[in-house]
Amino acid sequence: MSLWIWLLIACALAYAWKLVGYFVPARLLEDPRMSRVAGTMTIGLLASLTVVNTLATGQSLAVDARLGALVAAAVALALRAPFLVVVLAGAGTAALLRMLGWN
Repeated sequence: MSLWIWLLIACALAYAWKLVGYFVPARLLEDPRMSRVAGTMTIGLLASLTVVNTLATGQSLAVDARLGALVAAAVALALRAPFLVVVLAGAGTAALLRMLGWN
């Protein structure tokens, strides 16, 4: 099969999954437990995406300036810094580490 067929199949499955959401009963969605589960899943998915993008290069693990940037951003978040400061701390740390040769 060509790549385009697989892409069309993936699109059809994603659309079908979205349509299935319309058939979920409203009483189930109004349950407070469902809101907690949905919120927790979102946080977990975002955290795993962040870790994978920080530590993976292709099919291998990499420890480079991205890890230092993530640590700096986490420290800024722990200190309750504004979002812009968190982003600047991460970017500045990555730039500094790369300048020092830690690629």
